[in-house]
Amino acid sequence: MRNPFFYVFLLVLVVLDGWLLAHPNLIGQAGVFFFDYTAIETVPKAIGTVSLVVVVALLITWLVSRLSKPVAIGIMIALLAASVYYLVQSFSQYNTGIYKLTGAGFRAGAILLPGLVVLVFGEGLLRRLR
Repeated sequence: MRNPFFYVFLLVLVVLDGWLLAHPNLIGQAGVFFFDYTAIETVPKAIGTVSLVVVVALLITWLVSRLSKPVAIGIMIALLAASVYYLVQSFSQYNTGIYKLTGAGFRAGAILLPGLVVLVFGEGLLRRLR
């Protein structure tokens, strides 16, 4: 834990993302009810879901950083590329079609989740490169 500011910033973003995911508009609430998304029904459940994803990403980053430097850098680049692809896919998915009607806050929260994973893997790669 070299830079506590990163983890405080990450915590604030996790809480913000959980709040955004738990507050869709009326159409988004119908979708959450119809598709039984129990993981984001309430703010505590949404924060728990987002924090679980971020903790798993942090754990993967920590485990990969224990490997030798060239292998760790290669794996971190692959993880970062996969998470950037997921971010771009989420952005395009939530800004078109029926998801466009779920409310700006919910869409921002749904796009912020892969953004947090990109942030964690990018920070892990930068830390390993130093």
